[in-house]
This record gives sequence, C-alpha cells and structure tokens, in this order.
Amino acid sequence: MAQIFITGGTGFVGDALLPALLASGHQLTVLTRSLAKAKARHGALADQIQYVDQIEALSDMPDAVINLAGLGIADARWTDRRKRELRSSRVTLTEQLVSHLQNLPGQPQVVISGSAVGYYGAHTDEVVTESDAPSWDFAARLCSDWEAAIQPLATEVTRVYRLRIGVVLGRPGGFLGRLELPFRLGLGGPLGTGKQMLSWIHRDDLVRMILWCLDGRPPAGAYNATAPHPVSNAQFTKALGRVLHRPTVFRVPERPMRWVLGELAGLLFEGQAVIPAAAMAEGFTFNHPDMDAALDDLFR
Repeated sequence: MAQIFITGGTGFVGDALLPALLASGHQLTVLTRSLAKAKARHGALADQIQYVDQIEALSDMPDAVINLAGLGIADARWTDRRKRELRSSRVTLTEQLVSHLQNLPGQPQVVISGSAVGYYGAHTDEVVTESDAPSWDFAARLCSDWEAAIQPLATEVTRVYRLRIGVVLGRPGGFLGRLELPFRLGLGGPLGTGKQMLSWIHRDDLVRMILWCLDGRPPAGAYNATAPHPVSNAQFTKALGRVLHRPTVFRVPERPMRWVLGELAGLLFEGQAVIPAAAMAEGFTFNHPDMDAALDDLFR
C-alpha cells in the first residue's frame, strides 16, 4: 500500500485509474481546481480520497506521484493564448510540483509523469520507438519540455517514468465520445487521405501500464504508452463503422479543416506509428493489442 499524490485525477484517464488504485489498496491525494466538482465526479469513491486545491497543501512526501495534469490538447484552436494555457497546465504545473517536492523531507519512490506521442512529430512511413529523437513543432516541444520538467526528481531513490501516451480509447467520453454521435448518424468517414497513422491505447491497458510502473519496478525512463499495432485513420474509421453498424463514406477534406483549425489540424491529418518497444522488451503485455478487438470490447 502506497500513499500516492495525483494530478489530473479528475480527467478521462483518472475515471478509470483512481478506482484501480483504490482497489489495489493505495491511499490517494488528488489535486483539483474544484473540490466540489471532483467529489461529485468520483461519487461514492470520494469518501476514500483526500482532495487538495493547491500543490502547497501537500505537507508530507508521498510514496509515489502520478502527474497527468493538462488541458485537452485538441479542445480548442491553438491561438497564442491557448498555447500558453496548454504549456502552463503541463510544464509550469510540473515545475511547481517538482519545486514543492524538493522542499519536502524525503523523496518519493516512484514518479510517473504524462507525455504524449506528439513528442515525435509527424512520421509518414517509418515506425517510431523510444529511441527516436523529439521533433521541433509546437506539440513536440511541449512534450519535450514537459518531460524535462519532471526529470530533476530522478535520483538513486526515485524512479521516474515518462509515459508518451497515444490516443486513449475508452467509454464514455474521450476521443470516442466525440466521434460516436456523428458515426451513429452515418456521418463518419476518413480524414483527408486516411493514410495518417493513429497510435492508440485502450484506457484499461494505460491504467495497467501505470500500475506496472508503480508496482512492477521496470527500469526508469521513457515508455510509449501505445498499443503494439497502430492503424491508419482509414482502418480506424472502418473499424468504428463496423462496430457501430454504420457506413463511413463521408470523407473529411483536409484543406478547409486546416483553414478552420489552423496548426491544431496537424493532430488530425498527420500522425505516427508509435510502437511500445521499451514496455514489450520489459515483459509488459497488452490485453487489447488490436483495434478491432479493442472496439468490440468497448462497444459490447
């Protein structure tokens, strides 16, 4: 049993992660901007969780830290203001967390910090593993700086894991939650050419990977939190149409979407085939390695 401090515990991943941590017997302290909303979101589980609304309220060194905070990367057009908000919710918050922890007595045993496959930038044909260098566009620099911000906590005592997370598939909500209604209405279709690769992970496997880092003690470092079989956007579209029993003939043109979304459109029309080479080399196994089976599980 460990005392765990969590940022980002009130989001889509937290909805599945917190129950799993509690079921494993851990004690949780969750950072949230709104105590009332967090307790309402967690329902009956809220009685088992301690909440704080500022990092400075953490007075004792936790055994472990899980840092997943960050505004939704695709929730709004990337204006200069939005970019600053995205950076503040990831990099600045992580820097504040590190600074506070360094002023507490002791050291955590484990730190698990979020990042994203955007770290690698766009790749067309070749597969990407943890050995590939970061790219230089906004999303890549955001991820790279986010990872650098957590790294000062790495010591001989503290194992730091940086999880480069792909598109997380779960229900309700999240990525699939945005697509389900238009697809059910028969309005789903490939984005642009549909050739861009989608690196994804079933939310249950992401939770399992976090628990694996927490309790399994693999070597510290960067891990791609993605399923071992990325798919093209066209393959994903076909798979989602199949499981929803709907046609997927309405191709979304790229040029007008880039005009509307600006730089953000790169997340939709560019991609990368990210392989979880490090996790597989250390023996981690996926319950949902294939897209078709993952969607069948989520929509059964």
